[in-house]
Amino acid sequence: MNDPRAERTRARLREALLQECAERPLEEVSVAAVVRTAGLGRATFYLHYTDLEALAVDACAEVVREAVDALHAWRGIPDPAVPPPALTAFFAELSRHAPLYRTLLREGGSGPLGDLLHQELRARSHKERELAGAPHPALIATAVAATFAGLLADWLHGTIDAGPEVMATQTWRLLVALHTAPVG
Repeated sequence: MNDPRAERTRARLREALLQECAERPLEEVSVAAVVRTAGLGRATFYLHYTDLEALAVDACAEVVREAVDALHAWRGIPDPAVPPPALTAFFAELSRHAPLYRTLLREGGSGPLGDLLHQELRARSHKERELAGAPHPALIATAVAATFAGLLADWLHGTIDAGPEVMATQTWRLLVALHTAPVG
């Protein structure tokens, strides 16, 4: 069970980091600045996080959950031409903390946030394919996770030139194609 006081402290640290990163890149943010903004001591920071990157990944973990949920925000048979509205909204909302996401999600989908996104999306896709009795759950789940993490990262880094609506539609069509591809 989570200690409510510890969770409140972590929430203050996450919010402080996001405030600091709204003004400067993560590379220029210090632990001292984060704890000053949070109104906490440096020792408290290290009770909860090993370093700023660990805090940053925790602060950005919500975007991972939002991405996974947005990709699974449909019921029945998905329309391959129209993404779930939650997916379009997800891409539109990313600009709020895009510089921080770019730091943690490198081009191609690697980096600490990319690793977390890949793991959580793969697990959710695998579970849902198994529940549906769809073939090759491990293979397709891995392909979906890798594809989405790579597309998202490259879009955030400007390698893919598309607005949020177009990006959501193109991403959705690719992922639906992976789910329906004849693999064996």
